[in-house]
Amino acid sequence: MNKRIAVLSDTHGLLRPQVMDIVKNCDAVIHAGDIGKQEILDTLSLCGPIYAVRGNNDREWAAHLKMVQEFRLFGLEFYVVHKKIHLPDYLPGKEIVVYGHSHKYEEERKEGKLYLNPGSCGPRRFQLPVTMAVLTVTDGNYQIEKVEIE
Repeated sequence: MNKRIAVLSDTHGLLRPQVMDIVKNCDAVIHAGDIGKQEILDTLSLCGPIYAVRGNNDREWAAHLKMVQEFRLFGLEFYVVHKKIHLPDYLPGKEIVVYGHSHKYEEERKEGKLYLNPGSCGPRRFQLPVTMAVLTVTDGNYQIEKVEIE
């Protein structure tokens, strides 16, 4: 059975209706920080479990959030942090590494791991596209889809 994971970052307080249309069809959500406000997490959590980290712009309201999340989801091992520069050099056993901060979509496979920055699906920054990702997991294998929000 397929499981879908919405992967987003840098909403900065803006949860677009187009993003929610995608999230509603997912089984879990990963948010790589700079969420903006608790209401974003509350709304996202209505769609299923949410795994979120604190970003550099998440202030006092986000004190309860961890800077790093490590977890197993649908048979895959994840590591989530806001800034790529805070990734450790060695991540044994992790299959998917998620980060944000730059607002720029990146997808790289390195040393048997997927390194994924879903970009920003909050306010547009500079001329960068508004993006997120959806991971579809089937029997421990995954496919990734970059989603551009118009």
